[in-house]
Amino acid sequence: MPTNFRRTTALFFVALGVSLPLASCSSDDSSSTEGATETTEAADTGSKELATIEERGKPEVTVPPAPATELKITDLVEGTGPAVQPTDSVTVHYVGVGQQSGKEFDSSWSRGEPISFPLNGVIKGWSEGLVGMKVGGRRELVIPGSLAYGPNPPSPDIAPDETLVFVVDLVAIN
Repeated sequence: MPTNFRRTTALFFVALGVSLPLASCSSDDSSSTEGATETTEAADTGSKELATIEERGKPEVTVPPAPATELKITDLVEGTGPAVQPTDSVTVHYVGVGQQSGKEFDSSWSRGEPISFPLNGVIKGWSEGLVGMKVGGRRELVIPGSLAYGPNPPSPDIAPDETLVFVVDLVAIN
């Protein structure tokens, strides 16, 4: 099973357009320009929010009884930080479960660290579903197959046109 999980995870990130290793939330730029100060402040806010997210721990995912026909967005915990814009890159913790199987197919929590990516590099359900989410929040996305992977999923653990359910914790806006 660990080999299958690693393969599924790798395929998931390839489909998301995310390259591994995972990007860090903090900045390596230690210059004292005004822009660097703003980046440091954002990183500090993200660190505080990460502590809260880590305290919450890995979420339980509730799967709807029927496939979704449209994107459903539910804020389970409203964040207190800045809100995601469509052109942002974000750092998140998440769990993904297939509606048909009811099984987890991917989780940053299981890998032990959040992941960073630009919103324009992921499935449409994420790029639309994370906009407006605030740092520190936890959001459930119920994504119909047409906004997920459609007829060609990246993994045998996801059925063609399957509704996917994600619970996403927004660690930072990069």
